[in-house]
Amino acid sequence: MQELAMNISLKPEYVQLVQAQLETGRFASVDEVIGHALHLLDEEQDYDGLWLEETKEKIAIGLAQIDNGQVLEVSSVIERLKQKVQNAKDAQV
Repeated sequence: MQELAMNISLKPEYVQLVQAQLETGRFASVDEVIGHALHLLDEEQDYDGLWLEETKEKIAIGLAQIDNGQVLEVSSVIERLKQKVQNAKDAQV
């Protein structure tokens, strides 16, 4: 892959962030700071995509359960939650 040189302008607050990172000694150059930031952005986007796919899958499962009549009354769910809270409180005593 061909290396692409790029000049960028940063807002003053971003310049301060880069300078602060350089002052910690963790990074040897501005390029390393920006590279690390871009790597984190890439990881975040990967995570967001994975989260979205998992969420869509969970919704599909829930809709299928509704179609099959596998639902609970809200009141029974609330009672179960209340009981779990009470059990947790009792375990702390």
